[in-house]
Amino acid sequence: MSHTDGYTRRQILTLAAGATAVLTFDPAFAATAPSKETGGKNMLTRAIPSSNEPLPIVGVGTYRGFDVAPADPAYKNLPSVLSALFEKGGTVIDSSPMYGRAEQTTGELLSIHKPRSPAFLATKVWTRGREEGIAQMEQSFKLLQTDRIDLMQIHNLLDWKTHLPTLRKWKEEGRIRYIGITHYTASAYDEVEAVLKAEPLDFLQINYALDDRGVEKRILPLCRERGVAVICNRPFGGGDLLARLKGKPLPGWAAQVGVTSWPQLALKFLLTHSAVTCVIPGTGNPRYMTENAGAGFGPMLTGAQREQLIDVVG
Repeated sequence: MSHTDGYTRRQILTLAAGATAVLTFDPAFAATAPSKETGGKNMLTRAIPSSNEPLPIVGVGTYRGFDVAPADPAYKNLPSVLSALFEKGGTVIDSSPMYGRAEQTTGELLSIHKPRSPAFLATKVWTRGREEGIAQMEQSFKLLQTDRIDLMQIHNLLDWKTHLPTLRKWKEEGRIRYIGITHYTASAYDEVEAVLKAEPLDFLQINYALDDRGVEKRILPLCRERGVAVICNRPFGGGDLLARLKGKPLPGWAAQVGVTSWPQLALKFLLTHSAVTCVIPGTGNPRYMTENAGAGFGPMLTGAQREQLIDVVG
């Protein structure tokens, strides 16, 4: 099956976030225009469909990298990770109670960041039961040292029918700004699709990588149809993708799209899809954060360039 199955004509996509841009494109390979001009200093942004709020297209995931205590030597690198994110215009920091100490570490670092951080805080509820969910989310507020969380997500759809009413109530009250669901495996796509069709949501966080493109068939088109923002987790395919690409020469056109490394190119491949709002590669290394953020600058890929990368990974 080709990656353009289901699309028989070129369509018009209207993107609104401040100014409105109209692009004619093949939906499977569309490059979304920045939602506002940044003069090249800050990374591009995409509009969150439910609000038209511009969101920087590269963030950071805190799984493993932020699950460290202050006494751990790796902890001292984390303030520079956040500084690298913010200096490039990024804001999205994604965490979860599932990630050990990551929420607490994030809260500690943001509390001492000067100037005041522009973080877009995303975390998750990951437990069963209404009261248990409320208790866990209240704990997230404390650990993150905030009175408002930008995005609360139901992690891996665990007991989602129970948690969703609480999330909707808290959104109405202004405690959280957006609500969403997450998953990380193709075996859950049928359930993800059913929830997306049944419930109005602001965000879906889902696995998508150059070598893991299953969401292109139904999930991403559905998100575009339903007006749901998409955050890509596992954007390097769990790690083995970069190992397979290591040592291979970059395509000759890489510099034309502002790319100097395979990690940047792997991220830009995802960002070229019109349904993708943001990617969140995880790292505790400031150099990698700077490199990852670089994918948020410059032109997106053409359909031919995208197909060439698919051929590289086989």
